[in-house]
Amino acid sequence: MENALRTLVLFALAGAAVSAGAWFVAWRLDPRRRLRRAMRRVTGREPDSEAISPAQGRALGLDLENAGLVILWDVGASGLIFRFDEIEGAELIVDGEVKASVRRGEPVRALDRIDPLADSVCLRLMFDTPRWPEFELDLNEAPGASEEALREGRRWLAQLAAVLRRTERARARAEAESAAQA
Repeated sequence: MENALRTLVLFALAGAAVSAGAWFVAWRLDPRRRLRRAMRRVTGREPDSEAISPAQGRALGLDLENAGLVILWDVGASGLIFRFDEIEGAELIVDGEVKASVRRGEPVRALDRIDPLADSVCLRLMFDTPRWPEFELDLNEAPGASEEALREGRRWLAQLAAVLRRTERARARAEAESAAQA
């Protein structure tokens, strides 16, 4: 009787240990968590703003302190950091159609209305680099989440518009200073 009870307790403990280990592995390998860890590893801190698409294994992070935009893919295994002056613009693509955009040297095309029935919402970033000219991130992860995805896309466009205005002002100041010195 005592051996049977000891065996049952050992099986229960082994089952609990296996369950806890499986839970930990699943928690650790969750794409959203992996992308957040990779973003913190790249920026050295929490990004000022982030957008994550676990289904795509992609993420964006805005690092205002270091004036950089981080893009990650392959669930954080690969990524790039773009300086703010390398960002050319961004578009919010809803159901395959560009609904809003911000581009360097052009007026902002704002999102006129939020469609709660949109099937797909994608943020497309454009860069001034021939090797990596664009990056797309799906913003709506679940059916019925398009309203929140559109709000997130609009927020990203507003942040990028501010970044582009700042870099243009800084560029104009630098050009004015160099012209004054010449």
